[in-house]
Amino acid sequence: MYAIVRSGSKQQKVAVGDVIEIDAMAAEGDTLTLPVVMVVDGEKVTATGLDKASVTVEVTGRTKGPKIIIQKYKNKTGYKKRQGHRQKYTQVKVTDISL
Repeated sequence: MYAIVRSGSKQQKVAVGDVIEIDAMAAEGDTLTLPVVMVVDGEKVTATGLDKASVTVEVTGRTKGPKIIIQKYKNKTGYKKRQGHRQKYTQVKVTDISL
């Protein structure tokens, strides 16, 4: 049994016991509930009427994504700008999928 959940503007496929990374949300040790888009249980696929369905996750830690370098340059003006960015993520472990 697995589910497709929505976290922020992204969707991810999860099963019980999976550890996934979502955008930074809560502190370590907290429990979150993610909204469900679709549930697959063997041959049975449920994509409608999932108002009561939910996926419960437990926050296990925080991580950072890879460093991204942003560089701007304008010819003949002497304008140069270099900037870096690392996205912050929250690691969560899926504990329960309920219908």
